[in-house]
Amino acid sequence: MKLTGQRVEAFLRQPDRSRRIVLLYGPDRGLVSERADALVAALVADPKDPFAVAEITGATASKELERLGDEARAVALGGGERVVRVREAGDALGKAMEKLIAEPPSGGWVIVEAGELNSRSSLRLVAEKADSVAVIACYADDGRNLESVIETSLRSHGLHLSPDALAYLSQQLGADRLSTRGELDKLALYMGPQGGTVELADAQACIGDGAPVSMDRLIEAVGLGDYPLLEQALSRVYLEGISPITVLRAVANHFRRLHVAADLMTRGQGAEQAMKALRPPVIFTMAPGFRRQLERWNETRLAMAMALLVDAELTCKSTGMPAEALCARALMRIASAARR
Repeated sequence: MKLTGQRVEAFLRQPDRSRRIVLLYGPDRGLVSERADALVAALVADPKDPFAVAEITGATASKELERLGDEARAVALGGGERVVRVREAGDALGKAMEKLIAEPPSGGWVIVEAGELNSRSSLRLVAEKADSVAVIACYADDGRNLESVIETSLRSHGLHLSPDALAYLSQQLGADRLSTRGELDKLALYMGPQGGTVELADAQACIGDGAPVSMDRLIEAVGLGDYPLLEQALSRVYLEGISPITVLRAVANHFRRLHVAADLMTRGQGAEQAMKALRPPVIFTMAPGFRRQLERWNETRLAMAMALLVDAELTCKSTGMPAEALCARALMRIASAARR
């Protein structure tokens, strides 16, 4: 059974004992790992106790079909809950999952961690059909959810954020939860133990290089129809290990923001008002480019661009064609539309 929204957070805080098998999957591997850690912490007194938490790989469980069930039904030394954590799982685990669902553990837990699984994934399908399985998708943070992650993380270090710093961090972070946490920890270390307020200059000084900047350049190039910059930025993000799916989703998120701003402008707001009304608001360093894009794109053409991005993502997932080439072609088509 797939869990969404507030049911996910409620389950992580207090796992439902009628669903002792949990499948965590999605493109945000950091969030998959973080949620698995949260579940283990909620279930056992000491997550590092090897008698309470067993770890196996998806490859091992796929080859040894009885192994997963045996581990799940084993009794923890000293009593209490026992957790089996299956890492790096994929569709090869489908048969082992079917066997486990047929004979679910009564006293232990199985947490399966997988990467991105499309809608036809055998592992995902068998898990979603079973009432005894909790299925949780893990996608990259965005919007208010990302703002909450940033503010909560820095608050734990005694830090507060200026509006500009929050807007900047919201645009730079979010592709991967563990990466986001790591960058925020680095920022907290930079600010020192005395606490205080993180200003825009602090955020830029600490988090100003690497993939986020390349992605910003790529997104602006698409929106403005700048072919040379697009080719350069796309090559850079691929070299930095960012997947085509992540690129397409980042560009789609940007175009959704453009669409919201364009809608506000049709209702009488000026460009500046519309950009400030977005959550997070457009940071001032990005505002000139965003404003120029609003001049080039209307709501109809923005809707067409978003549909093209969604179609490109589905094609990347459902065909054997090179995802990098599909992504590049979609972005070039949108950039071409920006030049008209």
